Amino acid sequence: MATSASRPHLFAAARRARAFRHTWIAIPLGLAGLIALSLTMRTAELGIGFWIDEGLSVGIADRPLTDIPAALRKDGSPPLYYMLLHFWLGIAGDSEEGVRSFSLACALLAIPVAWWAGRTVWGTQKAGWFAAVLMAFNPFLSQYAQEGRMYAMVALLAIPATVCFLRAYALDTDNRRPWIIGFAISEALALYTHNWPIFFGAAAGVAWLVLLALSDRRRALFKDGLWGFGGAAVLYLPWVPTTLYQAQHTGAPWADAPAFSSLLGVPSVILGRLPEIVLLICAGAGVIAILRTRPLTAHGRAALALLIICVLTPTLAWLLSQSSPAWANRYLAVAVPPVLLLATGGLAYARRLGVFGLVLVVIMWAQDTAPVEKSNVRAIAHTIGPSLAPGDLVISTQPETIPLLHYYLPEGLRYATLTGEETDFGVWDWRDGVQRLEATSAEADLAPLIASLEPGTRVVLVEPIVWTLNRWRAPWTKLIRIRSKEWSQALSNDPTMQITSIQPTNFTPPRPNPVRATVYVKTD
Repeated sequence: MATSASRPHLFAAARRARAFRHTWIAIPLGLAGLIALSLTMRTAELGIGFWIDEGLSVGIADRPLTDIPAALRKDGSPPLYYMLLHFWLGIAGDSEEGVRSFSLACALLAIPVAWWAGRTVWGTQKAGWFAAVLMAFNPFLSQYAQEGRMYAMVALLAIPATVCFLRAYALDTDNRRPWIIGFAISEALALYTHNWPIFFGAAAGVAWLVLLALSDRRRALFKDGLWGFGGAAVLYLPWVPTTLYQAQHTGAPWADAPAFSSLLGVPSVILGRLPEIVLLICAGAGVIAILRTRPLTAHGRAALALLIICVLTPTLAWLLSQSSPAWANRYLAVAVPPVLLLATGGLAYARRLGVFGLVLVVIMWAQDTAPVEKSNVRAIAHTIGPSLAPGDLVISTQPETIPLLHYYLPEGLRYATLTGEETDFGVWDWRDGVQRLEATSAEADLAPLIASLEPGTRVVLVEPIVWTLNRWRAPWTKLIRIRSKEWSQALSNDPTMQITSIQPTNFTPPRPNPVRATVYVKTD
């Protein structure tokens, strides 16, 4: 029989056991509910038609695994996403839903990972739930959860990279080694997925130097930094020669140097314009409270490091893009986790104001939806496809559209672009693309193709619809615009070519990535 003195200990132990059981039942149930809600938001547009880049995703992933790295020397991307998608296609299929379901899985997995991140960085379950809710409803991630590209995967990988960096270098941790290893591995995996984690890593390096200056254990922190950043570099080293080759020969000739307003607009891209203001007020109050402590607490150092990473990641990308344009809003996926983790800490420290801000932001985010259309290629292909027969020729004046056209049009067609006939329909060769396009002409490259065709062969000229010049001023896009007019005029002037149909029959802007298909038949 237990004595009266031992009973309080027994009761306390029983209460702890019940609390433990309650917590580890409630947490999975709560996360499952969040995932279910997020799933309903992130599947509404899962089946809409692909756009150019998604056609490239399928074209690159749907080839032998060992051929993917060689194909990417032409494209400019790292291989990890395409290799994983290669296996995913074998399970889910290559339909729009099947291809995009991999991104959806990454976005949904980011919810429990964000819960772990919030709790690990800020030390409370409340922060964990704040982070999970923000990740579950964030509209940027909702959009790219429904796109067959690598951006949801980049956002997922950036969560452990951010957390491990903070635990290794900003927070008070007894055993830093696992976090250092985790940072090196997760940063390397992100680099194998997309190129912009280079800017995340550089921003984290600056944050590490600031933490080093504030630390009273500089020698140990310096050594730990060498292991973490050096480990990521060593793991990424096998792909570095390909990255350097891509930087020299592919780049992003379709991009303009971004204006300063593009940099200022980064928070709105990630958070939305009105939610950005709400989070600036509510989470900003909490972040200021964290940073005002003197000397800085561990959470103060974490907030400072996150602030540096959030600011410098897009800033470094913007600065590099002034000389070598490579800016696109979708590339900001790597900045989403540090931004949301910083907002999580601010909301958690803002107490009631933080809860109010979170609820308000979620309500606004729930109204935000993914695009309902990304391209009209699927609709056009379904319209003209039945009239085409094996051996007919499809000419795209925007070469990177070939994989998408091949995905939607019937089998057995021939494909050509401004540089001549194509044999690899799954990837476009971006190497020295502008120089190659500058050397083309309708007389030298189009006329021989038409002359080789038998009478009765159909020719489909697919050209972009240019309804605003703002997106057609970069070196690549300007050439595409000019050459499209030249090719179209040359076919119209050819007496052996007769137009049978034009799709779409009408066009009302704005529409995303629109194209026009003109079907000819060779009469002589």
